[in-house]
Amino acid sequence: MSETSPPRAVVLVSGGMDSAVTIAIAREQGFRVHALSVAYGQRHGSELEASAHVARMLGAVEHKIVQVDLRSIGGSALTADIDVPLDTESAGIPVTYVPARNTIMLSIALGWAEVLGSRDIWCGVNAVDYSGYPDCRPAFIDAFKQLANVATRAGVEGQGLRIHAPLMRMSKADIVREGGRLGVDFSATVSCYQADAQGRACGHCDACRLRAQGFREAGLPDPTRYA
Repeated sequence: MSETSPPRAVVLVSGGMDSAVTIAIAREQGFRVHALSVAYGQRHGSELEASAHVARMLGAVEHKIVQVDLRSIGGSALTADIDVPLDTESAGIPVTYVPARNTIMLSIALGWAEVLGSRDIWCGVNAVDYSGYPDCRPAFIDAFKQLANVATRAGVEGQGLRIHAPLMRMSKADIVREGGRLGVDFSATVSCYQADAQGRACGHCDACRLRAQGFREAGLPDPTRYA
């Protein structure tokens, strides 16, 4: 890659609305996006199909899916035979929290960034309208950045690594508006914790509730496909 080529970035993409907007922001800022998804044993494969579509749609130069079997340890409604709560707002950390998921995903992204010679990792974590997951907070991102810069050759011998979380302090309505500004087709995204094989949402889980609330508060039509 020549000195005038756009910088490379690894962007974590789940197939949901937040990671789609994150790709669009990274692209707007001039990065060549290498999209990364993780098949971790989640309840359905439709979000992975959506992630591939979203990556292509938003101009990623490549999209990689890495397999990690978190069902082997369970502990979450997304990776074990535990019912997804419907139409409720949980007190504390909900059962849809997947132990260590974001740490594992960012670690894989960190490894790929080193291989690519990239200094920049992007993720769509959000600490405003979210489900209360501990690995979606600024403290987690700050701690992982410190880890990245002491645990890698790029951090020790290179120019250092940066973790971008551009949605961290946005509400879901802000994210919807930002995606609208950037031309993101939200109908191609899948957010539901228990979407069907066609990617249609249940309309009742916490992820569906937050997504619908975002479109409502943004004053924009909700293009979500419901079962």
